Amino acid sequence: MGISRPSDSPVIGGMGSHSKSIPSSNKPATPHPSCLLPSAPASPPTPAPSPTPHQRPAAWRWPEEEDELLLNARIRFGSLSGSKKQQFLEAILSQCNSQQLSFVSSYVTPRLRRDPFSEFPTEISLRVLSFVDDPKTLARASQVSRRWHELLNDDITWKNLCEKHAYTQQRRAEEDQDFIEPIHNNRTHSLSGLQRRYSATARSRDGFADFPRSLSGDWMSPSALQPRKRKSRFLSYKYHFKQKYMIESAWSKGGRCTQRHISPDQGVVTSLHLTPKYIVASLDNAKIHVYDTNGENQKTLQGHGMGVWAMVPWDDMLVSGGCDREVRVWNMATGECLYLLRGHTSTVRCLKMSNKDTAISGSRDTTLRVWDLRTGTCRSVLVGHQASVRCLAVHGDTVVSGSYDTTARIWNISEGRFVRALSGHFSQIYAIAFDGNRIATGSLDTSVRIWDPSTGQCHAILQGHTSLVGQLQMSGDTLVTGGSDGSVRVWSLKRMAPIHRLAAHDNSVTSLQFDNSRIVSGGSDGRVKVWSLQTGQLLRELSTPSETVWRVTFEEEKAVIMASRNGRTVMEVWSFSPPPEESEHDGAAFDTSSSISEPAPATDNGTPRRLLSPDVTQMTGVDQPMVDAPL
Repeated sequence: MGISRPSDSPVIGGMGSHSKSIPSSNKPATPHPSCLLPSAPASPPTPAPSPTPHQRPAAWRWPEEEDELLLNARIRFGSLSGSKKQQFLEAILSQCNSQQLSFVSSYVTPRLRRDPFSEFPTEISLRVLSFVDDPKTLARASQVSRRWHELLNDDITWKNLCEKHAYTQQRRAEEDQDFIEPIHNNRTHSLSGLQRRYSATARSRDGFADFPRSLSGDWMSPSALQPRKRKSRFLSYKYHFKQKYMIESAWSKGGRCTQRHISPDQGVVTSLHLTPKYIVASLDNAKIHVYDTNGENQKTLQGHGMGVWAMVPWDDMLVSGGCDREVRVWNMATGECLYLLRGHTSTVRCLKMSNKDTAISGSRDTTLRVWDLRTGTCRSVLVGHQASVRCLAVHGDTVVSGSYDTTARIWNISEGRFVRALSGHFSQIYAIAFDGNRIATGSLDTSVRIWDPSTGQCHAILQGHTSLVGQLQMSGDTLVTGGSDGSVRVWSLKRMAPIHRLAAHDNSVTSLQFDNSRIVSGGSDGRVKVWSLQTGQLLRELSTPSETVWRVTFEEEKAVIMASRNGRTVMEVWSFSPPPEESEHDGAAFDTSSSISEPAPATDNGTPRRLLSPDVTQMTGVDQPMVDAPL
């Protein structure tokens, strides 16, 4: 290129004077084009090689004259009017190719985005957020910026969400006690978590106090609403919604299960109750097992000479009856039998309590007896049925009995007086529900009848089951029935028509309960299923299949299953309570709330207690059989 090497150039490879000098070239030097920088190559290689450790990339710079050109263009553009600026941009953009226009788009688009909540007033921003129904979206949005976090910390947004999801909110009352404020006065027949904890309740839409009821719909003791000993704190709507949401999510996918073997043989569980303080189960082997709400055995009540077929708890009191024709009154706190009530001449098949001092028993001897639990005496004997009394339902001072003589009868409890008979079924009545306004009866004739208690008229005959209707539960305008055909049906009592028809089990439905959001059914096919009350869809199967499911009961944060597995009677206690609250990372809490993390296993006398996840298969043969606790 017109450059010659001097004759005294360095030697190569140590060849010394034996090396030859490079002859100079006589070709003239090629001038650089005026459009290229002096340091730029005439034609860059394609593709350009990556710089090596010993080679630096060329430092490209705009020529000084072009820097001055851009500066003048900026100054000129800034001096133009709005319309002239648009014309200027149009002229520039019209000269760009697609690659350059794509660069312009990627550069301009982010600069056109504005945070609406930084522009809107707070009131309008909260109004916009009120239309968001998904709590996960709100929780994630709170992590976008400080402004969004402040808006989503406003309790009005979560109050609206509580109303949309029909959750209830608890407030701090006087004397540092909590009570509930119902947002929707939907009654449940189960002992809900809020009903367990707080002592005051609001009025329901039918005018009766919103006390919890037993599985058959009877009014439960107001004393059962005494608050548990717990630290009282003011709860915001956000905290309250998060707790409720995590409980609902745990019902769908999570939960913790503890299993207990309660009988070394295959004893039939005849009755099961879950109260704020106890889990009580009676068996056909004449024993009554009393547990705490975690499933720890406390006492075994022994005194009946034959199988126990009926019982009803009220606070610390338990009334039981069975094949020995006796009614016994127990103190579950001490295990003491308070009274032995005799009078029936055949098996005591059903029991209810109208208040803490009054129990009503129905027997195969065709009679009902009203017992005074303060004195242990019989107040009255109700005679009128022609066959076994199979089921009872109590509301206020009225009891309704269903019998194998195909009739139901209404009685006044305090007066011991017969009111009227309900006739219409063609076969035995096995189930009954009564809410004060309507009576529902289920029969072996496969039908369900709805009655007016004030006139005795039959308002509707609900047909659809193909076998015995042995399970009934009524709440508001909704009735849920279960039959020996394995189906569960949800009925509207406004339209007297079916809402959902659920092919629930392969055999008889042995247990059925529902609340405002879910239905839990157990069957003799050994399965426990959770259904959506609103859609009728199967949400999950609770527990692993067993030989048969005797009884299932639940409340808001807990479910208890009595089943037969590997020839032994087992009890499973499912907990859906949320884990301990973490003050931060609300979004993460909502994202992970579909399953509840397991805490460290609890211990029983130093021995770790196994906690089972929903999908475990090793649920048999884990726990040792539980011996009967002394009285």
